[in-house]
Amino acid sequence: MAGITLARAQAQLENYLNAETAVLAGQSYEIAGRKLTRADLQTIQAGITAWDRRCKELGGRGRARTIVVGG
Repeated sequence: MAGITLARAQAQLENYLNAETAVLAGQSYEIAGRKLTRADLQTIQAGITAWDRRCKELGGRGRARTIVVGG
């Protein structure tokens, strides 16, 4: 991934963490007959792992997180 800065990697990680929170709050729901299903939790957690690794590679070790994939 050429051109990815630490700031961009951290922003992407934050986006994935927000998506995980949204999915954990409710995978799917229905309003007025319309059903919404959120993204797959395993895919999101894989993204978290990848972006967390990328942040560490770029020197962003100051932000500690515990990641549990498939738990």
